Amino acid sequence: MKISPFGCIFLALMALARPAFAAQDVTLPLAQASELKNRFRIDHLVDELTLVIQREYGSAPVIVVLPDGSKWYASRHPESVRWEDGLSGDMIQIKHPQPGPWQLLGRIVPGSQITKISKLGIWAEPLPQPLYQGEHLKLTAGLTGDNLQMRLPGLEYMLQWNAKFISEHQPKDENFAAGTLSVGSYQDNGEKLDERPDDGIFTADINLNQPWGHYTLNLKVENAVFEREYQQAFMLSPKPADIQVQAPENPHEQSWGLKLIVDTKELQLAETYYQIEIVGPMGFQLSLTVRDLPQAEHVLELPQVTEFGSYRIKGTLFSTNWAGREIVMTLPERFFNYVEPPAPPPSPEQLAAMQAQAASEEERQAKDHALLWIIVGNSVLLIVGLGLLLFMRKRASLKQALAAAEQEMQAKQQAQTPPPELQDIDLSMPDEDEKPQ
Repeated sequence: MKISPFGCIFLALMALARPAFAAQDVTLPLAQASELKNRFRIDHLVDELTLVIQREYGSAPVIVVLPDGSKWYASRHPESVRWEDGLSGDMIQIKHPQPGPWQLLGRIVPGSQITKISKLGIWAEPLPQPLYQGEHLKLTAGLTGDNLQMRLPGLEYMLQWNAKFISEHQPKDENFAAGTLSVGSYQDNGEKLDERPDDGIFTADINLNQPWGHYTLNLKVENAVFEREYQQAFMLSPKPADIQVQAPENPHEQSWGLKLIVDTKELQLAETYYQIEIVGPMGFQLSLTVRDLPQAEHVLELPQVTEFGSYRIKGTLFSTNWAGREIVMTLPERFFNYVEPPAPPPSPEQLAAMQAQAASEEERQAKDHALLWIIVGNSVLLIVGLGLLLFMRKRASLKQALAAAEQEMQAKQQAQTPPPELQDIDLSMPDEDEKPQ
C-alpha cells in the first residue's frame, strides 16, 4: 500500500514519546492540508517527529510556525532541529515538539495531505544468489513510513543512496585484499533501469565488475535529518561464461576463431545466447548473434577478418541459471592483431639483381657527390675570382683618386706661394769719363 500517490506532506512521528506511553498508538486524523491552510496538530504524547513536506519545484524552503507564534527557518532554527531542504521539498526532524496547532508557510503543492507516520525506515531488495561478475542487475529500494512505502515527488533530491561492497578477506577469494569498494548508488529519476521518476522506488546502478569473493553489501541512505543502513552478506561468483581468441597457425590462409565457453554447471546451455560486436581497421564492424550452442565450448570462425590491424571484441551474454533466474552479463573485452606477414627471402637471382642495383646506386651516388664537389669548387673559385677582381678594381680606383687628390693639393699650394723678389738692376748709362780707354 502506498501513501499519498501524488506526493504529500508527511508528518512522521519517530521514536516513541515516553516510556509510559510506549505501547500506545498515537494517531492523527487524515485531513486535507489545503483546507486547513497547511495546519496540523501535534499531540502532547509525541516526543519526536519528522516532517516531510512537498513544495513546488525550485521554491524556497517552508517556514514553520509553532503554536506559540514563533517561527523556524531553514537557515535559523534550534540546534535540536535537523533540516534538509531540497529542490522540491523539506525534511525536518524535531525533538520534543510543542503540543498544539502548527502551521507551514510556503509554496506547498495544492492537494497535499498530512499523514501520521510513527516510524521512518528503508526497504531494499536483496541481492540474488548466485550473483555473477559483470551482471546487469536491477535492484530496488525505498523509504518507508509505518512499514509502508513512501512516495513524494522530489524525494530524489533529499536523499543520498550509496552502495559499498566490503570484502570479508577470505584467503582463497580474488577480493582478499580488496577492502571496501564504492560500487554505485540508487536513483529515482526514470533513467537507466529506473522505470518511472518520482514514484518512490529507487533503482540501483551498481557496478558488478569487481573481484569475485565473499562480500557484505552496505547500503546507506542519509541526509541532514536521518541515516539508515541495510546490510547483506553475499558471494560474488566468477563469470560463468567467456570469450577467447584463437589465432590460426597460418593467419593468411586460415580464419581467426572465437572460442565461446559456458559453465554448464551454472547456466542452461539451451537458453544461452551471445551477442558479439567486432570493431577493426578501415571502419570494419561486425555484429553476431550466436545461439543454439552445440556444446559448452564452441569455436566460431571469423572469415570476415581480412584487413591487417587491431581488432576489438565486445560480448554480452543472455542466459538462464539453474535456479531459473534470467542473466544478462557483460563479458571481458578481447583484442587481437592481424599482422602483415614478412616478405619471403630473395632468390639468388633476386639477390644478385639487388646487389647490382645497390652497386649501381652507390656508383650513381658517388658520381653525384663528385659532381656536387666539382660544382661547389668551381663556385668557390668563381666567387673568389670575382672578389679579387672587384678588390683590384677598387684598389686602382683608390690609387687614382689618391693621385688626383695629391695633384690637386699641389696645385693649390703653388697657387698660394708668392713669386720670388726681382733684384735691383742699374739701368743708368755710365759716364763718358768712365768709359774705358
